[in-house]
Amino acid sequence: MRYDKRTLLLSQNSVVFGRKLYKLGAWGIGMRSFDYTNLASRTWDNEILSYISKIHEYKGKQELFLRQKPVELNRLTEIAKIQSTESSNRIEGIMTTNSRLKQLVADKTTPKNRDEEEILGYRNVLNLVHENYDMIPVRSSYILQMHRDLLKYTNHSYGGQFKTTPNEIDMVLANGEKVVLFKPLEPYETPDAINMICGSYQAALNKESVDELILIPCFILDFLCIHPFNDGNGRMSRLLTLLLLYRSGYLVGQYISIEKVIAETKESYYDALQKADQGWHEGHNDPKPFIKYMLGVILACYREFENRVKIVNDSGTRSTSYDIVKAYALEKIGKFSKQEVLAGCPRLGSSSVESALKKLVDEGILLRIGSGRKTLYAKADSF
Repeated sequence: MRYDKRTLLLSQNSVVFGRKLYKLGAWGIGMRSFDYTNLASRTWDNEILSYISKIHEYKGKQELFLRQKPVELNRLTEIAKIQSTESSNRIEGIMTTNSRLKQLVADKTTPKNRDEEEILGYRNVLNLVHENYDMIPVRSSYILQMHRDLLKYTNHSYGGQFKTTPNEIDMVLANGEKVVLFKPLEPYETPDAINMICGSYQAALNKESVDELILIPCFILDFLCIHPFNDGNGRMSRLLTLLLLYRSGYLVGQYISIEKVIAETKESYYDALQKADQGWHEGHNDPKPFIKYMLGVILACYREFENRVKIVNDSGTRSTSYDIVKAYALEKIGKFSKQEVLAGCPRLGSSSVESALKKLVDEGILLRIGSGRKTLYAKADSF
C-alpha cells in the first residue's frame, strides 16, 4: 500500500522539501525512514574518527595546495577528468580505447557506439559538477536532470526518469549462477525516498550536528540501496559523491580521480556496500563499513594530491625533465606506465617524459617491460 503523504503532520521532526512537507521517520509499512540528524547521537570508532581528523587536516592545507603553480594544477584537472571518466564507466563494463577516450573527453570527436555515447554523457555531467557544483542543490529535480544528461546521447527513453520496473543488485558466479545481493525499493516508493534523503540531508546540514564526512557516505549508501534508475545508478552515485564533497569544500576530486581509486579497489567497494546494506529495509543496517571505505578513498586522494603538489614544487628547483622523471621513478614501487609518469609530473610533456625514461633505461636505473602501448617500467634494483 502506498503511503499517503497527506496524513503527515507538522512537528519538530518534519522537513519542508520544495513545496512538499515530509515527516522524518514517518513512512508507512514497507518504507524505511530516513533521518540523518539521528547520526549525531551515534558513536563512531577510533578508525573513523582518525580518518575524519586527517581529512580535516588536509582540507585545512587545501588552500595552500591550490595556490601552487596554476598551469600544473590545470594539467592535474585535465588528467583527473580523463581518469574519472574512464574509471567510473569501466566499473560498469563501459569501455573504449585510450586514444578514443582522450578525444571524447577533449570534445574532439563524436561517439561511434553505445559505450562511447555513455562515456560522453558522463564526461558532460562530470564537467557540470566540476564547474557548477555550487549551483547544483541536492534536490530530486537536479538529480533527475543529471541523470537525463548522463544518458543524453544514448537511445534510452528513461533518461531523467525514475525506474518504472523493479531492479536488483546481483552478481554472476564463476559457474554462471546469478546471485541476488540486494533488492532495492519498488518503483512506486522511489520518488518519495529520493525526496526524503535529499530533504533529510539538507536538514542535517542545517543543524550542523553531523560531520559532513559521515553524512555524505550515508547519503550515497541510501541512494545506492534505493537504486532509483533503470540504468546508471553506480555512475550517478559517483557523480553525486563528487557533488556533495565539493559543496562541502572537499575539492580533492578535481585534481585526483576519486573514481579511479574506487575502480582500483572495486572488490573492497562492493564488500563494504554489501556489509553496510544488511538490514537496510528495516533501518537496522550499520553504515560504518561503507563510511570507512569512502573515507579511506578520500584520504588516499588527498595524500596523492599532496605528493603531486610536492613534485610540482620540487620540479621548479630541477633544471631538466630527466631529473624530474628520475625523482618520480625512484619513489615508485612496482611497475608503472608512461601515462602514470605524465600524471605524476604534470609540468612535463609526452616527448620529454619518453626521452627521460629512455635515458633511465639506458643507464640501467629502470627496466623496460613489454613493448608498444603496453610498455611498463620498474626500478632495476627491484628484480
